[in-house]
Amino acid sequence: MVSKYVYDLEDRTLELTKRIARLCRFLSRDVINTEYIKQIVRSGSLVGANYREANEALGKKDFLFRLKISRKECKETICWIELIIESNQHPEERIKPLLIECIEIRNILSKIILNVNNK
Repeated sequence: MVSKYVYDLEDRTLELTKRIARLCRFLSRDVINTEYIKQIVRSGSLVGANYREANEALGKKDFLFRLKISRKECKETICWIELIIESNQHPEERIKPLLIECIEIRNILSKIILNVNNK
């Protein structure tokens, strides 16, 4: 597992996706979780994918566009994590670090977007 102090955002977003996959393997397969699993796997993997695309952007406008998509997917992932916490019986402590990491990544993306917009 990547340390909490990894600063390369590509690595952090990749690790986020891996952690989401591990969480989904743990969840019971009922009607609610089946839908949540589909949604969180999609949104969680798009956080890192769009961040990597931003790093290969063709210009400032493209860079910002991809960062905003990455942040949007991160916000959606936070929502799915909160719903999973609410809908499942296992301890919140198992998922809470994942929620915290996702919030931190969202905040980092927001700060990058703000800094780029202010240049």
